[in-house]
Amino acid sequence: MLKMFSKMEDAAESSEGDFLKFGVVIIFMIAVLVISYNSMGELPTNAFLVIAALFGAYMAMNIGANDVANNVGPAVGSKALTLGGAIVIAGIFEASGAFIAGGDVVGTIKKGIIDIDAFGGDTDTFIWAMMSALLAAGLWLNVATKFGAPVSTTHSIVGGVMGAGIAAGGFAIVSWGTMGKIAASWVISPVLGGIIAAIFLFSIKKNIVFKDDKVDSAKFWVPIYVAIMTWAFTTYLTLKGLKKIWPDIVDILAFLPDEKKPSFVVAAIFGLILATIVYLFVSRAIKAKQNLMNDRASINTLFTIPLIFSAALLSFAHGANDVANAIGPLAAISDAVSTGGISSKASIPFWVMAIGALGIVVGLALYGPKLIKTVGSEITELDQMRAFSIAMAAAITVIIASQLGLPVSSTHIAIGGIFGVGFLREYMQDHKEVIKLDEEEKKLEREENRLEQYRDNLQELLDLDDEKKDKKVYKQIGKLYDMIDKEETLLEEEKLIVDTLQKKKYVKRDAFKKIIAAWVITVPIAAVLSACVFFMIRGMML
Repeated sequence: MLKMFSKMEDAAESSEGDFLKFGVVIIFMIAVLVISYNSMGELPTNAFLVIAALFGAYMAMNIGANDVANNVGPAVGSKALTLGGAIVIAGIFEASGAFIAGGDVVGTIKKGIIDIDAFGGDTDTFIWAMMSALLAAGLWLNVATKFGAPVSTTHSIVGGVMGAGIAAGGFAIVSWGTMGKIAASWVISPVLGGIIAAIFLFSIKKNIVFKDDKVDSAKFWVPIYVAIMTWAFTTYLTLKGLKKIWPDIVDILAFLPDEKKPSFVVAAIFGLILATIVYLFVSRAIKAKQNLMNDRASINTLFTIPLIFSAALLSFAHGANDVANAIGPLAAISDAVSTGGISSKASIPFWVMAIGALGIVVGLALYGPKLIKTVGSEITELDQMRAFSIAMAAAITVIIASQLGLPVSSTHIAIGGIFGVGFLREYMQDHKEVIKLDEEEKKLEREENRLEQYRDNLQELLDLDDEKKDKKVYKQIGKLYDMIDKEETLLEEEKLIVDTLQKKKYVKRDAFKKIIAAWVITVPIAAVLSACVFFMIRGMML
C-alpha cells in the first residue's frame, strides 16, 4: 500500500505525465457524454443535457483540483500524510460523502440568489443560464488553480448563477440581500477560522510545548484535544454531512426525534458520546507509549493519526455538501429537460451524482497536487500541531457559524486558519526575539553615533589652517579615514542583521496578497464570464 502511495505521489509531482492526464480527462468526458446521452433517450432537448453534463463534469474536476486541497493540504504540509496518501484518502472520502450523504434532492438555484419565477416558464433560457453558470465557474476555478490560488467553489458557482441570471432577466432577478450575506462571508470566514486556529495553537504551546516536562503534559492534554476534535467533527458531520439522509437515519433509530434534519442538541450529544469513548482510548494509548522524547518533534507525532482522521472526515463532509456546486445546476437542467418545467428543487439521478462524485476524484488525482502544496507549504510552514489547530478551526467555525446563522466558506475558513497559525507564529517569534532585536538596534545606534563622531573629528582636523596641520595632525587624519572605513563596513553588517530580524515573517506576503485578491474577484469574475457565455449561447440558438 505504501508503495502504491509513493508511486501516486511521484506521478502527481511529475510534469511528464501531462499527456496521460489529458488522456484520462478525455476518457472521462467521453464516458460522461455517452451516459448523459443515453439517460434521456430521444428527447428533442437532449443535446442541451449532453452539453450541460460535460460542463458539470468539467466543474466537478475543477472542484477536485482546487477545493479539496483545503481538506488535506495541512496534513500533507505537516508531513502527517504523503501527497499520494492524501489523494487516495481524499478521493475515497469525497466520493463516499457525495454518494452516501449527497442527498436525493438538490436546490436548483444555489443559495437562492436569483428568482426562478423571473424566467416566466421559459425553460430554454433557464437551461442556457444554468449551462453558462457551470462553464463560467469551472473556467474561473481552472484559472485560479493554474495560478495556485485556493478559492471558494461555492462563491464561483454563486457568481456564475448571478451573472447568467442578470444576463437573462436583468439586475432585479438577483436577491441582493443574499449576495450581501455572501460578501460578508469573505470577512467572517477567514477571520473566525484564523482566530480559532490561533487560539488552539497557543493553547497547545502553552500547555505542552512551553512546559519543562513536555511528555507528561502531552499525556494529560493530547487526549483532551483529540476528544474536543472528536466532538467537533462528530457534531459537524451530523449537522452538515448527514442532514440530507437524516430522515432515513430517524427511521432506523426510532428513539431519535422525528425531525427533517438533525438539531444542534442531538448532534452535540452524539459528539459528546463519541468524544468520551475516544478520550478513554487515546489516554490509554498515549500513557502506554514508552519511546517519547521530551522534545517538540516527538510530541508532534501524537497528532499524526488525529490529523489523518480529520483529513478524511473533512473530505467526507466536503463531498456531501460541495458536490452540489457541480450537480445542482446539472440536476436542474436534467429536471427541466425531462419535465419541461422549472423547479426550485430537483431530484438527483444517480448518473448525475456519479458525474459529480467521480469528477471531483478525477480532478483531485490529476490536478489537485498543485493546490495541496500551496495550502500545505507555500503560505506558512506547518507541523502536526499547527495543522491540527487548522483542522479544529475548520470544524468548530462551521458549527459556530451555523448556530449564529452566519454565512461562511469552508475554503476561506481553512485558509484563514493557516493565516491564523502563521501570524501567531510571527507574534510569538517577535515576542521571543524582541530583546535580541532591541539589542541589535541599540548596537546599530551606537555604531552610527561612533561613525558620526569620527566624521566630526575628521572634519575638525580638515578645517584647521594649513599652518596648524603638522605631521601629527596628518597622521590623525589618516587614522580617522581608516577608522571610518572600518566603521562603515561594520555598520553595513549590523544593518543587515537588523533587517533580517525585522523582515523574518512566517506568513509569505506574496501568497497572502494573491489569495485575498482571488477571493475578492471570484464572484464578480465568475458573473462576468457567465454572462458572456449566456449571450454567446443565446446568440447561437436564436
